[in-house]
Amino acid sequence: MITTASGAVPAFEVVEPAEPTIPFVFCSPHSGRDYPADFLAATRLPGDSIRRSEDLFVDQLFECVPKLGAPLIRARFPRAFLDVNREPYELDPQMFSEPLPDYVNVGSVRVTGGLGTIPRIVAENEEIYRQRLPLAEAIDRIETIYKPFHAAVEERLRRTKERFGMAILVDCHSMPSSVRALPGGRRPDMVLGDRYGTSAGARLMAIATGRLTRLGYDVARNKPYAGGYITERYGRPAVGQHAIQIEINRGLYADERIYRPHAGFEALAERLAAFVVGFAQDVDADYGLPAAAE
Repeated sequence: MITTASGAVPAFEVVEPAEPTIPFVFCSPHSGRDYPADFLAATRLPGDSIRRSEDLFVDQLFECVPKLGAPLIRARFPRAFLDVNREPYELDPQMFSEPLPDYVNVGSVRVTGGLGTIPRIVAENEEIYRQRLPLAEAIDRIETIYKPFHAAVEERLRRTKERFGMAILVDCHSMPSSVRALPGGRRPDMVLGDRYGTSAGARLMAIATGRLTRLGYDVARNKPYAGGYITERYGRPAVGQHAIQIEINRGLYADERIYRPHAGFEALAERLAAFVVGFAQDVDADYGLPAAAE
């Protein structure tokens, strides 16, 4: 649980299908927008500036998936508060009032950039906190939210693989419309990441890319986003467990300046539902999955 200005709410939700019918698990780890009251009191950022790290409304874009037969794990805590797409202990020693234990990873590129498990900055390199934090506060977030979140992901993947003989994690994110341009000035609508071929089978990536392309989207692979810790941790294609990260250009569906969906939101959500249905059909045809009732 986290305590917001309006009271205690679950830190995350697992929305289950009435009956699992497709070998997918969907995860939205960065779209949480329930800000703990004590966290807001500790930040130096004014107004809505703290929201710059949100994957705006991505959980709502994919809220169709339980009706389509797959679970959706959605964060309610914000990314600026805790980032579950990191190792459990990627912490910046400059953020804390006490020395960090030896097991903490203090030297990763993500920590150096201010984007560890407990982030130091939001987008545009703006510092979050007024002062250093007690180490106990970071450990509490990790123990009470981070670890249960990952346990929920692991359990849904285990159940899915047990039922269908394979499991596909789709890790759902969004990227700024000003995303770094690819060669030629191209800014894709979506980026699919598989850690450069290590977290998902090549055929699955080809199916996903083809389905999104046929829906009219410009799709890039692995650049500029190849997938983070979640993709790396759960992608084990050699044993039938795959992980694909999808990044969606926010300009397709939201006004980033005022943190609101715009007129394109509903059309995108409908097309994403069509993508999930088509992707599942192609996987079933290619892999000969067991019938859902078995």
